[in-house]
Amino acid sequence: MTWLFYALGLLTALLALGTILYLVTARRYQSSNSVANSYDEWTEDGILEFYWGEHIHLGHYGSPPQHKDFLLAKSDFVHEMVRWGGLDKLPAGTTVLDVGCGIGGSTRILAKDYSFAVTGITISPQQVQRAQELTPDGLNAQFQVDDAMALSFPDASFDVVWSIEAGPHMPNKAIFAKELMRVLKPGGILVVADWNQRDDRQNPLNVWEKPVMKQLLDQWSHPAFASIEGFSELLAATELVAGEVVTADWTQPTLPSWLDSIWQGIARPAGLVRFGISGLIKSLREVPTLLLMRLAFGTGLCRFGMFRAVRR
Repeated sequence: MTWLFYALGLLTALLALGTILYLVTARRYQSSNSVANSYDEWTEDGILEFYWGEHIHLGHYGSPPQHKDFLLAKSDFVHEMVRWGGLDKLPAGTTVLDVGCGIGGSTRILAKDYSFAVTGITISPQQVQRAQELTPDGLNAQFQVDDAMALSFPDASFDVVWSIEAGPHMPNKAIFAKELMRVLKPGGILVVADWNQRDDRQNPLNVWEKPVMKQLLDQWSHPAFASIEGFSELLAATELVAGEVVTADWTQPTLPSWLDSIWQGIARPAGLVRFGISGLIKSLREVPTLLLMRLAFGTGLCRFGMFRAVRR
């Protein structure tokens, strides 16, 4: 029994140490540079691309959710979003701005499968470089560093503005909404997919939800999550929307992504050989945040919001 007592004590000490390190090494939002630096680091070492593929966003597992290959679910998400937004009815050559394009997975699908002319932007220079490396010659897709809070494009530049899971990094959601609508041509379509917090104006966060949300913000350089209702109101407040902002909740179709992303580290042990002990430690460090994300989206603290608006 003595050895068991010491083993439990050691385990408790390691868990306590791990928790302390997790909290004190949080990547809190400080500026656009802190976001860029975080994505630069993940892109340079290749860990995120190895496990998550070219699509650094959640997957779509159907309604109701079904078992599906992790990487296939991610590409399926793009096609589901295209259909939901009505973009599959648009002609070849339609100009699209992909805001927060990552390493260009969705950008390339839009260019290849729908023959759109796509410009992908990200705050991360390393992501732009990797996106360019992954894009074959002849594909109508280009990439550049740009800040979604102050887009470098003139008014009415694009037929479509598209964005997946970029909103939580934006410190001022009203400015973000205005910029997305500003660069759309009249009659152009905005389609956004984002992580959202429950609307706490009518249902405030409770005693356990507040620290969970704090970690979801602090760990991945997020200044704040908008609610579906709140961001919809901000889009309407730009006074650039024709008609109403259409929204949908895709929490359930995307929910399996969180645990599936953890499972990739178990199912693909080649990553341990490829990235070594340092890569393993870096990957393990993200597991608590992924579990907190699953908790938040599974309990209603967070929701996966879809937004569609037409420029007047």
